[in-house]
Amino acid sequence: MKNIAKILISLTLILAFALALVACDTDKDNGTAEPAGEVNIATLNGTTGFGMAKLMADAKNSDSALKYNVEVQTDAAVINAALISGELDIATLPTNAAANLYAKTNGKIQILAVNTLGVLYVVANEKNADIKTLSDLEGKTVYCPAQNPTFIFKGLCEKANVNVTVDSTTYAQPADLRTAVISGAVEIAVLPEPMVTIAKSKNQSLTVALDLTAEWNKVFPEGSLMQGCVVARTEYIEQNPQAVEKFLSDYKASVEYVNKNPEDAAALIAEAGIFENANVAKAAIPKCNIKYVDGKDMAEALDVFFKTLYDINPKSVGEAVPDENIYYKAND
Repeated sequence: MKNIAKILISLTLILAFALALVACDTDKDNGTAEPAGEVNIATLNGTTGFGMAKLMADAKNSDSALKYNVEVQTDAAVINAALISGELDIATLPTNAAANLYAKTNGKIQILAVNTLGVLYVVANEKNADIKTLSDLEGKTVYCPAQNPTFIFKGLCEKANVNVTVDSTTYAQPADLRTAVISGAVEIAVLPEPMVTIAKSKNQSLTVALDLTAEWNKVFPEGSLMQGCVVARTEYIEQNPQAVEKFLSDYKASVEYVNKNPEDAAALIAEAGIFENANVAKAAIPKCNIKYVDGKDMAEALDVFFKTLYDINPKSVGEAVPDENIYYKAND
């Protein structure tokens, strides 16, 4: 009898252990277990990085098994190189830079979500305070930062049949152009936020003549002007699907927090080094069009945007409109 009892106890223990293993596998399959590991992330300074501020602050005090290692960069080229080498898993980039990187790497990155819509404005000095429409720019010289801003502005001018001389080489960087506008060296310029807010705070005679997002929505599908996004390496997505989903959930919450709490968010933005002046960030946030758009909505709007950029200059998107595989979960 004792031997039978021992056998029954042993069988019970074996059965309990087997059930525990099945339960663990079930949890894993259902995605209920929290992903673990470290995610290497880079965010650009300025508007494209604003939405990351709360996530960065929370990551410092989190006891989650998934750790976010976030760095702030000033140059998209540095981020591109780190994504290609595998040093980074996730990053924020201008949308056209993401399209170019997708082409350059033959699909080794995907766009997870859009984080910034249109943030461009035409700023003019007192001499040009009468500018109210794109037509008022006829025959004038407008200075513009290189890449995305130039492509967008040229596209709008072509659509409006306005002949404008666009200089995107003298002050290729937004910060340099902002300084030139403040000093009066440049009379009319296309500037992104928060550069517009900075310029106006330093030179109160400046006016915001045109909101280029509003101009875009007049001639292209509304909401299709998308300037910033968050991307990830395709290999990382495939190997860490739960971590990617967890990140997107946290990132979406971070973006929503920034929009709902501009004062507190501005302090976090400055603390993280995304933008140095909290007061300017606070004033700029409502005009920065910080959003979270993913899936089908993201894919449909970005496809319009990329096709428009391609028509303006094929090189702007890597010589071809990206195919649907650039969009993470576009068909979900």
